[in-house]
Amino acid sequence: MSKQQEFEVGIYTLADIGPDPLTGKTISAKQRMDEILKAAKLADEAGLNLFGVGEHHRLDYAVSSPAVVLSAIAQATEQIRLTSTTSVVSTLDPVRLFEDFATLDLISGGRAEIFAGRGAFIESFPLFGYSTDDYNELFNEHMELLLKLNENEVVTWNGKFRSPLRNAEIAPRPVQKQLPIWIGVGGTPSSAERAGKLGVGMALAILGGDPKRFKPLVDIYRQAGLDAGHNPEMLKVGVTGHTYIARTTEAAKDEYYPYYSNYWNYVNSQRGMGTRMSRAEFERLASPETALFVGSPEQIVEKILKQHELFGHTRFLAQIDIGGLPYHMVEKNIELLATEVVPMLKKALKQKKKEAKTPEFV
Repeated sequence: MSKQQEFEVGIYTLADIGPDPLTGKTISAKQRMDEILKAAKLADEAGLNLFGVGEHHRLDYAVSSPAVVLSAIAQATEQIRLTSTTSVVSTLDPVRLFEDFATLDLISGGRAEIFAGRGAFIESFPLFGYSTDDYNELFNEHMELLLKLNENEVVTWNGKFRSPLRNAEIAPRPVQKQLPIWIGVGGTPSSAERAGKLGVGMALAILGGDPKRFKPLVDIYRQAGLDAGHNPEMLKVGVTGHTYIARTTEAAKDEYYPYYSNYWNYVNSQRGMGTRMSRAEFERLASPETALFVGSPEQIVEKILKQHELFGHTRFLAQIDIGGLPYHMVEKNIELLATEVVPMLKKALKQKKKEAKTPEFV
């Protein structure tokens, strides 16, 4: 972690609309949107650093345009940074994507970021006239153009999948000198290497299992960035993960299990699998050694610190509203994250930094 870079903590939502497993009721897209805006305002007031909104093009998700939703959030907040989690760059026109987030940057006073990714579903490909046969080529070309747009006010460019640009004026320009751009990486070395070569931030989506398996990706990312000549201070790593906090770890697991199991039941059903998670499987996923952030504030801090030892990352983003979780439980999670987890985490990281600077005398 760089000397200047503070450790950032935030939350994000994919805006899934699922039934509450305890009541069987499913809220409307309107209510889901209202609750996302309330959560963002609460996160800002509580002092969290980031709020993210993801992109999907399905009736069981409420957000298809993160930039529009984040612009509404910008008007209701003052300090919190606003990011997409993620923008499906493969099927978005890079010019439109950049201009939308540059506009958000103006509205928010310089708080906009872009998380670029491939997305969990492929419905955007036929929707916007693309073929999944071009999956990798589209991502690479669109990322290349997006970075060029971010660096230059006037762009000349030629590619395979969109019309060429000839001295095109790219407007508006953001408040920030350049928009911070990150790439979301799931688990493939090639994705980590690409992020490093491009010199953008890498956000690891760690949804379960032993976090040690992601360490090679971080090493690949940083080495690729150094080999490409990028300043190591610019090679930032973030971690994202499902999170639920309660006063005790047992209470957290008891409260969260129905919603977590429900979430994977309908997500797997969307992918044609539809298997239901047992309580025993959930217990394994939520054990102290794993990446699932479920437990007391102390347990959450311990897991973040263990991952910090592995990755040296500079931000953590918690996804806290999945599986039909009612808003009052989301609200409680935001408050515990901001008032309990963040102070303990900052204290521990400050102590770690202090110890690293203290010479050892034999």
